[in-house]
Amino acid sequence: MIQEYKTSVKKVDNEEKMSGMAIFTGDIQMDEAYFAIPVRSTVSYGKLLKIDVPDLPKNYFFISAKDIVKENVCNIIASDWPVFADKEVHYKGETIGLIVGPNKEKCLELVSLVRGEYVEYEPVYEMKNSYVHKEFKKGNPDEVFAKAKRSFSETFTTGYQEQVYLEPQGMLMYLDGDKITIKASMQCPFYIQKAVVRTLGCSEDKVRVIQPAVGGAFGGKEHYPSLMAAQLATAIVKIKKPLKMIFDRKEDITFTTKRHPSKTKITAYLDDKDNILGVNIHVGIDGGAYIGCSMVVLSRALIACNNTYTFDNVIVSGDAYCTNKVPSAAFRGFGSPQSIFAMELFINHLADFLHVNQLDLRNKYLVKTGDITPTNGIYRDPIILKKLIDKAMEMSDYKRKVIEYAKPGSNCGIGMSTFLHGCGFTGSGESTIINAQLKMKKDKNGVVTFYTSQVDFGQGNRTTLKRIVVDTLGIPEDKVIYDAPDTDVTLSTGPTAASRTIIIVGGLVAKAAKHLKEIWKDGEDQEIVEPYVGPSYIKWDEDTMQGDAYPGYAWGVNIVEVSFDPITYEVNIEGCWSAYDVGHAIDERILVGQADGGLAQALGWAYLEKEVAENGEFKQKTLSDYVIPTMMDLPNMETAIIDNPFPYGAFGAKGAGELTFAGGAPAFAIALEQAIKHKIHDIPATPEYIMEVLKDED
Repeated sequence: MIQEYKTSVKKVDNEEKMSGMAIFTGDIQMDEAYFAIPVRSTVSYGKLLKIDVPDLPKNYFFISAKDIVKENVCNIIASDWPVFADKEVHYKGETIGLIVGPNKEKCLELVSLVRGEYVEYEPVYEMKNSYVHKEFKKGNPDEVFAKAKRSFSETFTTGYQEQVYLEPQGMLMYLDGDKITIKASMQCPFYIQKAVVRTLGCSEDKVRVIQPAVGGAFGGKEHYPSLMAAQLATAIVKIKKPLKMIFDRKEDITFTTKRHPSKTKITAYLDDKDNILGVNIHVGIDGGAYIGCSMVVLSRALIACNNTYTFDNVIVSGDAYCTNKVPSAAFRGFGSPQSIFAMELFINHLADFLHVNQLDLRNKYLVKTGDITPTNGIYRDPIILKKLIDKAMEMSDYKRKVIEYAKPGSNCGIGMSTFLHGCGFTGSGESTIINAQLKMKKDKNGVVTFYTSQVDFGQGNRTTLKRIVVDTLGIPEDKVIYDAPDTDVTLSTGPTAASRTIIIVGGLVAKAAKHLKEIWKDGEDQEIVEPYVGPSYIKWDEDTMQGDAYPGYAWGVNIVEVSFDPITYEVNIEGCWSAYDVGHAIDERILVGQADGGLAQALGWAYLEKEVAENGEFKQKTLSDYVIPTMMDLPNMETAIIDNPFPYGAFGAKGAGELTFAGGAPAFAIALEQAIKHKIHDIPATPEYIMEVLKDED
């Protein structure tokens, strides 16, 4: 039966994408465009003595750090990643230059002839050198833990994950007079603009970024396109020709940023009645060769490490480690899935250690409205976790199955996870860093145009944000124009990241539309600029990590059922059931698409997607050896959305994109534990890993 969604409308980009008419970066043709191909380091860590470049034919160029106009730095959150390696290289595959010319095949041939000369240093591949450390406390943990009767500790690890967006990284850059114009597969147009401005030392009005169709991102196109833009901008100043850099899949997998691998240790301290006095948690993440955004990924991992549970006394610490590997960066969830995986498995293992029912232990410490967060903020909004749990258990027949699968001889299992995700930038970042402003105007004919810097890379922003305006103003859809971002006409409403589009930008769109409605005058041109104003209760100290970390939280429950083949050690997923609180669903069909896609991606991370860096280089480089889930690997997914409007979001909406990833891996691992009757501490849980677990524990 086809599900009907009462609140859903046809996506505005449905026809162009279904027909194949959407124009992506690689589809844009410019007759005079030159191709730019990176020249990459062949060592993981070393001194770059010189670069030997062969004699280049006419109209072919080599671009390197020597051509930098202003600053040889990529403008990310931390400014430590050079546009081109100069003097030293810090990971295998780091860009030391570009070959640029009119024929792509000839450029590739010339790249193969370029030689870097190095003095190699001893590389570091293990997580032992911290370049970012953070910590905070709640309660009086030092004194309380000293009085504990006993403790329980475990360590959990998670691996790399490749975004596998449909469209690889790609960028087109050309000159329009003295202005650089950029079209790219990206998430954040203004990030790219700032990167080029910093590298060239020019003004913002000399750099224009226009968004074409974008085929997926998942965080992988948040920061890496800034590096590509800075490299191409350096080249275009010298060559004055249109430039095109399009990665193939192998290059994209091998050299672009990934999800941070993690190692999390949790210790629970218990009193004489086995009550949890508190927890001590340390999260380590592998940031790779440069910090980039790792300090923020670490912050989010630490803030989420208690997950959906409240403990009176908490010590939380974490480190982002420097290794001579490809830098890690943004990926859906931004650190929180790593720590949520660890806490969910830990709570279940602690229940077994204490010989109590897993669900009873979870419910005992489940967070409630008014509880104090790990960072000493307050959970202010209604929390309906128990409703979500009851609904998911009802849909999945959980209570019967969990008893049935515990019987000897069963090779099946069912696992449940609860999880949360903070929506928007951490703390007061929306007000103090982003400072979003929305422009909305009406012409004499009553046509309303509004602009945001939000990129629709498949999640439905163009449809949902436009609908907010249509419904608020009560005008026909064809009277509202919402085009893709263009930095020449768009004010910055911030990046398309951090589950902020609907809760933050959507709220701003609704506010602007309401304002316009109040001052509406027929037959006149009108324009307003609406600034973002955050909730007054948000107080946050980034240095101490104390206060309210987010304006609001979204919540979820996943239940996953698996079967295990004891001969092949393969696992089949037999069923998935989910219940979510994302405030109010503006468009149910789009939301369920996010939910099913997020869960599928999380399950791939949990048991299929193995990516190993050996001697600083990824062994899995193609979709033949980096395996992602297909439709054949996934069952039908049943999803429930329970309404719980949030006062600061558009029509009561909160964020959803990252939330729907957070719980899949722990739910799968808990189900697998029941099926194989052994504990899981690491993912991906491949057949080889399961074989080792069974062998070691037996």
